[in-house]
Amino acid sequence: MTTHALVLGGGGIAGIAWETGLLVGLADAGIDVRNADLFVGTSAGSTVAAQITSGVSLEALFQRLVDPALQTHELAAQPDFEKMLADFARAFKQGGTGLEIMQRIGALASAAHTASEAQRREVIVSRLPVHSWPQSRLEIVAVDAFNGERTVFKRDSGVELVDAVMASCALPYAWPPAIINQRRYIDGGCYSLANLDLAAGFDKVLVLQPALPPVPVLESLDEQMERVQREGARIELIAPDEAMKAALASVRGNALALSLRGIAAALGREQGKHEATRVAALWQ
Repeated sequence: MTTHALVLGGGGIAGIAWETGLLVGLADAGIDVRNADLFVGTSAGSTVAAQITSGVSLEALFQRLVDPALQTHELAAQPDFEKMLADFARAFKQGGTGLEIMQRIGALASAAHTASEAQRREVIVSRLPVHSWPQSRLEIVAVDAFNGERTVFKRDSGVELVDAVMASCALPYAWPPAIINQRRYIDGGCYSLANLDLAAGFDKVLVLQPALPPVPVLESLDEQMERVQREGARIELIAPDEAMKAALASVRGNALALSLRGIAAALGREQGKHEATRVAALWQ
């Protein structure tokens, strides 16, 4: 039996909208990938993965992005990305094990001044149309800020879906770490933008990876892709097209810009239609 995995990478508000739009565009062309055997969500991708496995229609999810009357509550964030990138680069330059590097990132995240955890949780509650874990196999990735370990939350982890998504989306310098069972968690994208390696062992893997600045991570997407391919997987990677890149450039690369929600969703939907033939060859 052929197995399929859908891997959704991080990319802020724009990434949520683009990934959702792209999946809707694929469905418009007759390719519905919600029958995947595994969903891996990191950061923005964790939101999308939780949404598309909720039972809510793709069209309804799309309208929640493009219709101002339906758009969910979000906080405006203006983090100092230059400082974040510089601090991250120093944390990596100091060397040591991967755990030690992630511990440094976790310490930076814990010390940063952001909105409160309660305010941020309200946003995640608003984003998710259903707050219970789906029956689908969903894996949501975060990083333990104290010990530096990558953590994969699942239905049987004993963690609420809202908290798992909040942890995965806890971008340092933008949002506070999520506290779960007295432990702090930060964005799973600090370890890897998409955590594609979690799809190892599956036959066919579709990866959606929004465009992001060159953020240092422990494992690159290329490294993980090569490793999973060596194990026999066939992988298709979809990244934003030139139109989406131009939209991001118009806000100076700020993937957290709320103004991009409707634009990115519409551009993703159009791109999805164009990618349908390639995805169909993989998925079907």
